[in-house]
Amino acid sequence: MTPPATSGAGGAPGEFTGFPSAALDFYDDLEVDNTKSYWEAHKHVYAASVKAPMTALCQALEPEFGQAKIFRPYRDVRFAKDKTPYKTHQGAFVAVGPATGWYVEISPRGLRTGAGFYEAAGTRLASFREAVAHERFGPELESLVAAAVAEGFELGGERLKTSPRGFDADHPRIELLRHKSLTLGRSHGFEPVIHTPAALDLVRDDWRTLRPLVEWLARHCQD
Repeated sequence: MTPPATSGAGGAPGEFTGFPSAALDFYDDLEVDNTKSYWEAHKHVYAASVKAPMTALCQALEPEFGQAKIFRPYRDVRFAKDKTPYKTHQGAFVAVGPATGWYVEISPRGLRTGAGFYEAAGTRLASFREAVAHERFGPELESLVAAAVAEGFELGGERLKTSPRGFDADHPRIELLRHKSLTLGRSHGFEPVIHTPAALDLVRDDWRTLRPLVEWLARHCQD
């Protein structure tokens, strides 16, 4: 029998009521003691104060944005120099295409929202650059990014230090062409609102603001 969902912060089962302070405290301590012994002793805190409210948040957003993937808390250390076993944040992602969609995260630095494409290679990256160089589609993206930055979002993503092959350094959108991934994100930090049901509105409003970007990327970053 499946146990009922809980929000981890009071309220009805499955209802999002915010991320409790215990979630941030849990990750603060995990950054200091990233060991199996700490995890085993505190996994009940993770379940109640991190995973449950993140699940409730994603369920509340699902009717408008789609089903989210809530990432596992374990790091893949097979090829990593850093062998610490646990992630020090909890993320969730709603995909509308390969590595393209909306993101939300809780960590020791608080609540963060974002959207974009988080990885592209081969034909998808070529499609993105072709669209950026296009006389209509490129300016569309440029305007979307500029509008989001003006509203307080931070432009991120992996970028080439030089011009991509086939494009001149003086191309009017060379900065966008250098992107190998492109994201827009905003941190809400430790604002008291993240501990309340109103955090749902923060995430929803941010995702709505970034919807035109996500739709542009979904159209143009294709295999």
